[in-house]
Amino acid sequence: MGTKDDSLEKKYTKLFKGKKISLARYMTREEAEEFGWTKIPLVLFFSDNSLIVFQTDEEGNNGGSAYYQKGDSYQIIPTI
Repeated sequence: MGTKDDSLEKKYTKLFKGKKISLARYMTREEAEEFGWTKIPLVLFFSDNSLIVFQTDEEGNNGGSAYYQKGDSYQIIPTI
């Protein structure tokens, strides 16, 4: 029997597989203010006009950082 994690992995694999990032930029101060945020996160824009905004939690209480890893190296994408 599958787990909730399995179904979420399938859901997000289907959602993101094959997407191409067309732009990566930090949210503008005006955009952050619309959300009521003081921290400004990176936003990834995809070629199909979808996007990802990093936030601190599921409730969208503020902009958040991201962890990125490739091979043995990693970096944190900070909020500003």
